[in-house]
Amino acid sequence: MTDTRALPACTLPADAVPATEIARRIGKLAGPTALIALLQAVAQLIETWLAARQGTAALAGWAVVLPFALLLQQMSTGAMGGGVVAAIARALGANKRDDASALVMHALWIAVIAGLAFAVVLAGFPHAVLGTVAGATAAEAGATYAIWLFGAGAVPAWLANTLASVLRGGGRHALAARVLALMWIAFPLLSWLLAEPAGMGLAGIGAALAAVSWAAALAMAIVVARGGAGFVPVLRVRLSRPLFARILSVGLVACALASVANLTTILVTAQLRHHGTAAVAAYGISARLEFLMIPLAFGVGSALTALVGRAVGAGDWHTARRTAWVGALLALAIAGTAGAAVGLAPVRFAGLFTNDPEVIAIAARALSWVGPAFGGFGLGMALYFASMGAGRMRWPVAAGLCRIALAAGGGWLLANVFGMGLDGHFLGVALGITAYGVVTALGVRQGEWSAR
Repeated sequence: MTDTRALPACTLPADAVPATEIARRIGKLAGPTALIALLQAVAQLIETWLAARQGTAALAGWAVVLPFALLLQQMSTGAMGGGVVAAIARALGANKRDDASALVMHALWIAVIAGLAFAVVLAGFPHAVLGTVAGATAAEAGATYAIWLFGAGAVPAWLANTLASVLRGGGRHALAARVLALMWIAFPLLSWLLAEPAGMGLAGIGAALAAVSWAAALAMAIVVARGGAGFVPVLRVRLSRPLFARILSVGLVACALASVANLTTILVTAQLRHHGTAAVAAYGISARLEFLMIPLAFGVGSALTALVGRAVGAGDWHTARRTAWVGALLALAIAGTAGAAVGLAPVRFAGLFTNDPEVIAIAARALSWVGPAFGGFGLGMALYFASMGAGRMRWPVAAGLCRIALAAGGGWLLANVFGMGLDGHFLGVALGITAYGVVTALGVRQGEWSAR
């Protein structure tokens, strides 16, 4: 690779950081988080398999809860969590350690309030919420699972992921990874024990995730309180609107984008309910594999939020842009490789989760369309995380709106107006994912990413 330091000054600044050095920095921070992403991906694949073992109705119940569970995970980890990482990284990049310390309690207040909101809505009214999306049969199958998952687990999940974001904002990705690794290692075994030997069925999976989330939250709290992020947080602090704004200015926009992403899945699921329970269950498998690109991209993305945030805090927008693009190409390669594997062998991947031939056939049709688009999803996710570090969220918002328009609206047109049926819905999802990557990428350029 060409050493960028040798290029003319008119092309790059004389002190430009070489792409190889940027990649090394990303790899150093991304490595531990990527390991967690791999463990999380394996745990979630086992979760899908275990849900399918409870029967097609249970799999449909799990599938209708899935977008809400993913929404909680994405908001607490990458969305509001990204706002926490970006705020702390920018504070440290500007040498404002007191602000970084005070930001921790502000982040925890946000986590508790958000976790309670999930608990009240989804554990308090599961039949009403789930029934609106997928009908009474799937809602009945998934209601107890949702009560355990959100009623007992929403608040600790938010706390654990927020505290992990505090560590990442301080550049301590490896320390956050050690705690989360134990969580994702324990989750599959505990899920199986509660679901089958203990006889809880699908609800046991929700109870298991709640239990490991509580353990992770307590462990993470001890680590952060002891200065694991590179500073000791101030616990007795007067809450400040400007400090809340530093987190929420990025986090709320990112949460809205996460909501749009999962609303896309909810709308597609609602459209598929008219094709029967097997179609809903099959799309649950496809959506799970699609959303597995998020933890895979998050390894690179979390590093980008921290590195871009520090560069922006120091006023170095050129390095921020170069860092974003190097990381985006890495994520594109990772997600594209995974998508190619899924797209080339859709029946084999669908058959890993269920023995129902109808579900396998429909899931394979979905994966044959959606799998090849995974690369665009990885590209978009990486640049979305980088945009949080830069505090430039306009283009990711546009990308999210394009995605839902094509996946839900375009899919409906292809299925019903152009007569493609189920394949039209799945092609719409693939087009939405691709547009998400392309539009997000269009925003990472000098005219958008610069001091204002």
